[in-house]
Amino acid sequence: MEININCDLGENSKFCSTENDPMLLGIVNSANVACGYHAGDKATMEKTVETSKKNGVSIGAHPSFNDPENFGRKRLNLQPSEINKLIVDQINILSEIAQKNSMKVTHVKPHGALNNMACEDFELAKVIAKSIFVADKDLIFLVPTGSEMEKAGKKLDMKVATEIFADRNYEDDGNLISRSKPNALITDPEIAKNHVVKMVKNQAINCFSGKQIPCEIDSICVHGDGKSAVSTAKKIKEGLLKNGVELKTLVQLKKFI
Repeated sequence: MEININCDLGENSKFCSTENDPMLLGIVNSANVACGYHAGDKATMEKTVETSKKNGVSIGAHPSFNDPENFGRKRLNLQPSEINKLIVDQINILSEIAQKNSMKVTHVKPHGALNNMACEDFELAKVIAKSIFVADKDLIFLVPTGSEMEKAGKKLDMKVATEIFADRNYEDDGNLISRSKPNALITDPEIAKNHVVKMVKNQAINCFSGKQIPCEIDSICVHGDGKSAVSTAKKIKEGLLKNGVELKTLVQLKKFI
């Protein structure tokens, strides 16, 4: 069995620090790099790309609404042409920096409100998927498992990688428990490890109630901004390796070769 560990990185802003980034890039396989629209800047992107290269980590664009004041977490209703431009511009921004470091952007994972909206809205998901596919048909579309984005990407015959969240609990319908609820987050690294290993081995979402929802799992997202982010990522990596799971970058997964 093989799996990928991904992390949202380079999110330098008033909301998020990048102090954990160098350590996380020594653990994860793929980095979703903020492209300056919700967080990050050119210098941060350059540093993230350079460190990723040193650690053999693949890089992807992490596009969002152009809303740094709200860290890209405010829902905005934009026209399809505006969404397309947002996606393409952010892919191009990171691609230019990557090329200077002899690296290539290999995947795209939407951020924040844009991601949440597209998980629920098939029409928006189609716009995002098509924007990525037209920009570069070889880009991997990294999306939450069971989401409308997964459906949209597969309908376009894109390269789709599905992810689960290591540090979040799930409702019985397969959606993440709202952050406003007390049991939304998993902050104990040992619990997060067991949560992930169980989901990967069973290829099923492990709901907070104990319910299991069968699904495809290609990647595990570890959020990099939590206090226990580094220790959680380490524990998850150790737990997966101990259970005989091979860890790979997204482009190294057999389904994309």
